[in-house]
Amino acid sequence: MVWDKKDISQETVKSIAVRYDCDFLTASILVRRELTDGSDIQYFLEDDPRYLRNPFELPDMEDAVDRILAAQEEGEKVLVFGDRDADGITGTALLTGYLRSMGMDVSWRLPVGDEPYGLSIQAVEEFVQASGSLIITVDCGISCIAEVEKANELGVDVIITDHHAPRDTTPEALAIVNPKLADSAYGFQDLSGCAVAYKLVSALRFAQKSETYGHSICLLNVRPSNDAFVIEMARMRNLVIVKRLTETVIPGMVSITETRLPAFLEGQQIFTWDAPLQKKMLSKIFGNSIEIYMLDMAEEIGKEIPQTAGKSLLRVRELSRLAKYSDAAPEELDVFINLFTTFVRRREKFFTDEDRVDLQLAALGTIADIMPLRDENRIIVRSGAASLQEKSRPGLQDLLFKLGLAGRRFGAGEISWQLCPVINAAGRMGSPEKAVALLLSEDPKERNTLAEAIIAMNDERKKLGGDMRAVVEPRARESLAEFDGKMVLAYGEDIVRGITGLMANRMADLFNVPAMIISFSETVATGSLRSARGFNVRSLMESFADLCIDWGGHNFAAGFSMERSNWDVFLDRLKNMARIIELKEEDNEEILMVDAELPPPYLTPEILKLVDRFEPYGEKNDRLVFMSRGLRVADITFMGKPEVKHVKLTLDTGKHKWPAVYWQAAGKVKQEFDLEDRVDLVYTVERNWFNGIDTTQLKIIDLRRSDEAAI
Repeated sequence: MVWDKKDISQETVKSIAVRYDCDFLTASILVRRELTDGSDIQYFLEDDPRYLRNPFELPDMEDAVDRILAAQEEGEKVLVFGDRDADGITGTALLTGYLRSMGMDVSWRLPVGDEPYGLSIQAVEEFVQASGSLIITVDCGISCIAEVEKANELGVDVIITDHHAPRDTTPEALAIVNPKLADSAYGFQDLSGCAVAYKLVSALRFAQKSETYGHSICLLNVRPSNDAFVIEMARMRNLVIVKRLTETVIPGMVSITETRLPAFLEGQQIFTWDAPLQKKMLSKIFGNSIEIYMLDMAEEIGKEIPQTAGKSLLRVRELSRLAKYSDAAPEELDVFINLFTTFVRRREKFFTDEDRVDLQLAALGTIADIMPLRDENRIIVRSGAASLQEKSRPGLQDLLFKLGLAGRRFGAGEISWQLCPVINAAGRMGSPEKAVALLLSEDPKERNTLAEAIIAMNDERKKLGGDMRAVVEPRARESLAEFDGKMVLAYGEDIVRGITGLMANRMADLFNVPAMIISFSETVATGSLRSARGFNVRSLMESFADLCIDWGGHNFAAGFSMERSNWDVFLDRLKNMARIIELKEEDNEEILMVDAELPPPYLTPEILKLVDRFEPYGEKNDRLVFMSRGLRVADITFMGKPEVKHVKLTLDTGKHKWPAVYWQAAGKVKQEFDLEDRVDLVYTVERNWFNGIDTTQLKIIDLRRSDEAAI
């Protein structure tokens, strides 16, 4: 292994440490991970939910909210239709639960057994027969063109909430709430399906609480600039900036009617900061006859946010945490916008305990669907995981108790390895409805029964996965040559449909090439495709769109179904496509990217604060990797039953002695290191929960005698 600690500019590190008020070690890790923009850094340094993006920035959000509120008022029947995986299950439960809390007549449905992915025409027709009039999809729907068309024909409105990439043509739905739409102005594309459902719920909460919902308002600020004045205005709707206008005017040179101000301000409720001063400057610009009716927000905001009371916008800018993350110096109007947004959210209690409970599900969906842990996903997962540990919602509490996670500290890793697979198992075994029922049930006895059933399904899934690997792996290995070593394929009637995704993951990891696993029923072939070495599997699936009943997914994971009658054509085309697959080349020698070197005196328990700050770890945010030199091996203990394979070390830093585990290293003792040796090592810092005790330990990735280490 090569240990690579990237060289970085110390000036850049110092600049980030000073600007964002963090220590130099944190700043150096941010720089080494190429996180130097304020818009990226804020999501690593801040936890406050006010940094979550405004749900009304998502396309069609207000249309979706208006339609749901109309359904509530008219007492309409609503169907929430979700996907069968953990992301769809959590999203379905989240949205259904909230709509029911609004007093709405809501049912829910997911594909069960061998039903295909996504909204089905059968589901639409059965809902119409039950006198339903509004369908809301969760984690699906963006590819359901025919199904939405059928709903339209039958007089049923469809709201699609999804996060999968759309095709060239999208359904003719009443509203499509999806950050990946081509015309989406949303600042972050990689929300999970459940997180999109959470955004819809957040928007509904705002609409029900806020006096400003659906109203267009204007924030106005005038400031001097040399011999002129700058008039800045922002038109907002649901706290989203719809349009901005800046006019620079020299006093006495033009009348107000010769500017763009009247047209911009017409019909708007106008808010300003320090109205007497603003009116004085406007009079100086346009004369004393000018009269613009403005509401002064300074005093009211000062009551809600005391640190702003009596201060100018320039002075408030110096105090603003939001402002410091702007890559450009914020203008006074930007400060006013941030203040007004924070004020409205605080006054109307925009983020409540109910939101924190909902974030438990959004966090699970984000982790289960392997969304990048960047941008607002970090706050979704951090807040959701914290809420899950403080007071988990019914259903999840039952699972945590049975999994031994209740009452202990855990992070995204434990959620990913232990909780998400259990919820996913229900869908993989054809019974996702049991997981949704568990998350929605108010009966403790029913929840206990459902939780036991779901855990039993997970145990069955594990066994089935072991058995199925023996079937899939030889076929995948044999196919490698057939596809020029660029992908593997396994298919057959004996492959269980519910675990094709699991098998595709394992085969992609095993062979380090894209893997496609397909299950045959009597008339339909259903498959999963997983990426390796940076290959975009979605682009491959686009080549087969004409053969598929349905397909969808992300750049690194996709699924599809097709009529078996298309199989021969599909296989021939796949073989031809394999010739042009390009995979990233990989170095023969593994490179370990080191985030920071910790001299022995710095390797203290305080390092956990830094490790926790960079949580959650997962997709696009690997665990922090440290390097230290010259640590003394104070003790060696062998581990493993029945065969000794691993070692536990005690490493002496001088001030502290650290327990450390080194997996698969028993054979290295006395060969590569021994008791009392001084060693250099690359490692992560982790918590270990055992027998009810939470301890901190080092997890060694690579280790060498100090005189042998090479960087």
